[in-house]
Amino acid sequence: MTRLEWSTEFETGHDAVDYEHRQLIELISTFLEALEAGAPDDKEDPDAMMGEILVRISSHFALEELEMRKAEYGEYEAHKADHEKLLDEFRDIMEGSLQERQAAAETVSYNVEQWFFNHFRTFDARLHSKLATGKI
Repeated sequence: MTRLEWSTEFETGHDAVDYEHRQLIELISTFLEALEAGAPDDKEDPDAMMGEILVRISSHFALEELEMRKAEYGEYEAHKADHEKLLDEFRDIMEGSLQERQAAAETVSYNVEQWFFNHFRTFDARLHSKLATGKI
């Protein structure tokens, strides 16, 4: 499995947002590695890690969505729908058995990497650029 790595192509130009994104990528990479290893220990329990990922991603998305609503951001619905797409994928992974999750780890890794690449470069870059300039 290819480890998800931060790339300058993911940068939105907003340091705090980019920091959170880097942290999310690291957490997801650690989860996928633990899942692939197949023998979770107390430190890297895939179920607990998945819960942590969902909490952190949901919190990050909720903050972004709040900012968009406050600013009456015109692309709110499309941006929120893209958030929901990733959350749905993670919920689907959580519902599968450990064996199903392990078998899907490579596909999940690729899909998540592509989602981050596309979402950060498009939705988040536009949002944070417009928030920074006040041109919503």
